[in-house]
Amino acid sequence: MIQKLLIANRGEIACRIIRTARAMGIATVAVYSDADAKALHVRSADEAVHIGPSPAAESYLVGEKIIAAAKATGADAIHPGYGFLSENAGFAQAVIDAGLIWVGPKPSSIEAMGLKDAAKKLMRAAGVPVTPGYEGEDQSVERLKQEADAIGYPVLIKAVAGGGGKGMRKVDAAEDFEAALESCKREAKASFSNDEVLLEKWITSPRHIEVQVFGDSHGNVVHLFERDCSLQRRHQKVIEEAPAPGMDEATREEICAAAVRAAKAVDYEGAGTIEFIADASEGLRADRIFFMEMNTRLQVEHPVTEEITGVDLVEWQLRVASGEPIPLRQEELSINGWAIEARLYAEDPAKGFLPSTGRLERLDLGTEYTRIDTGVDQGSVISPYYDPMIAKIIYHAEDRETAIDGMWRACGVTIVWPVKNNAWFLHRLFSLDEFQTGAMTTATIEEHIEALAEAPGIAANVLRDAADWIVSGGKYAPAYNFRDGIKGFRLNSKAETRVRLLVGGEETYADLISSDQQTGKDGVFFGFADDELRYQDGTVFEVKPFRHDGTGSHHAHDGDIIAPMPGKVIAVDVAEGDTVTAGQRLLVLEAMKMEHALTAPFDGTVTSLSASEGAQVQVEALLAVVEPAEG
Repeated sequence: MIQKLLIANRGEIACRIIRTARAMGIATVAVYSDADAKALHVRSADEAVHIGPSPAAESYLVGEKIIAAAKATGADAIHPGYGFLSENAGFAQAVIDAGLIWVGPKPSSIEAMGLKDAAKKLMRAAGVPVTPGYEGEDQSVERLKQEADAIGYPVLIKAVAGGGGKGMRKVDAAEDFEAALESCKREAKASFSNDEVLLEKWITSPRHIEVQVFGDSHGNVVHLFERDCSLQRRHQKVIEEAPAPGMDEATREEICAAAVRAAKAVDYEGAGTIEFIADASEGLRADRIFFMEMNTRLQVEHPVTEEITGVDLVEWQLRVASGEPIPLRQEELSINGWAIEARLYAEDPAKGFLPSTGRLERLDLGTEYTRIDTGVDQGSVISPYYDPMIAKIIYHAEDRETAIDGMWRACGVTIVWPVKNNAWFLHRLFSLDEFQTGAMTTATIEEHIEALAEAPGIAANVLRDAADWIVSGGKYAPAYNFRDGIKGFRLNSKAETRVRLLVGGEETYADLISSDQQTGKDGVFFGFADDELRYQDGTVFEVKPFRHDGTGSHHAHDGDIIAPMPGKVIAVDVAEGDTVTAGQRLLVLEAMKMEHALTAPFDGTVTSLSASEGAQVQVEALLAVVEPAEG
């Protein structure tokens, strides 16, 4: 058995692996960058080694530094987690060559499944159904465009080395193909150092179904049933569940058997996932479910499988990597109940899901009945360098209806402040008819995005309670308020008082009844006052007295193009003097592993351009100015 394990990762998955290793009596070593010096995974491990600057390319993605850290600490094994180097066959081989145990599949298996075009050919040969498309070597724009026209629109462009939703673009019409291809290839090059792509037919009523598989060095391969990951935004999973709603036993047997054949075709060892796309226009049918790709690692959504099977997949990984057989036979595995997972991200749904950074001054996650997998705690900092996940919220119940209700309540009481987050967005998702009936597709979120992402408003009675708290000097305290201080604001109260307030930076009023002159409080962070309101959106509002002392945040000119976060300018599409139209892309900013297009707010002229391709910019940096067209 492994004696000391180095985790070549960070955040939530590093903490998850440390938890199981500790339960097994295995010592743990964390690695960390400058940005993660005080991170939870560093504090949780038995030892920690600094491996470089904050950018992942200079720390978590440098295999030599990680192997050196393992050698220096006497670790005998490396677990890559997911992301970073987890599916890098070269790194896996380097670990093995260094005399260390690699907690993952053979490098040859990673290589076989690492390129989507080669993997699809291999799956066809193994008798696994594959989506129609193009995986040819000719990568010229002309050939790709020709193949897309032949397949018929809409088509999906996918990076052959892709994963996690990166390097994927849906194209609805021929005239949009070249621009989408350019963007896809650029993102693929930045994320995977490989800009080759393949094409797939876009499936009508698509559902994302995946099967958890596990193999060992003794020739055994089992499946741990399926998961449904159809609720996605920009090809990134938002909510996952197990088992898949609407899956009958016959279809389950066929799709799981196909997944096992896929794993055996590459002599697979360890945890892996076979991902399928299903045409659910007539329900889930085995003859309409097609192989997409294999993820040769542990998945983000593995907890829902653990919850319905009672298996600790990380423990299985460590045992199998140590040479043991899979702990259970296929006939010993069964589905018990229903589990759902939601990904809580530091992002603002009301502003195009822009990532949010900063210190987590308040962090209350889920309920006492939920499983929380996280790599942060109260006081942690969300940095711009890595994926913006705060936590995974997981709920296990006897049936799907109860699991949905439990997740709805858990997201409703989640409080994260002041970092923007998607808790209220998740809360609304669980109320969607399509989700509750199991009729969702990968397009469901986009179809309802306007209603789902509309910024929540503050209820009138909550606003009155906040005003009352301010003028009473804190006498009537609501459920959540903290970090207050007297700032000299005073009211000469009348029998009926109208209080002028700032709520999240917006001026508003609240009417209340008061009798005495009171001293107000500034800097009130206000949550909900009762359970009925608590379960509406889980949203927190900042409420302050309105003051005319010149304080407050700066409001940029309407035509100022401001960097919403620190990042790198990867494309500039305009020059000074250019005439632009409302919505036209001006430049692209890359931050937190995602591309963010900044567009013209109205018709006008670019009168100033301070951004240049390749430049690193800070949050709120002025990148360009657009002057409105006359008239």
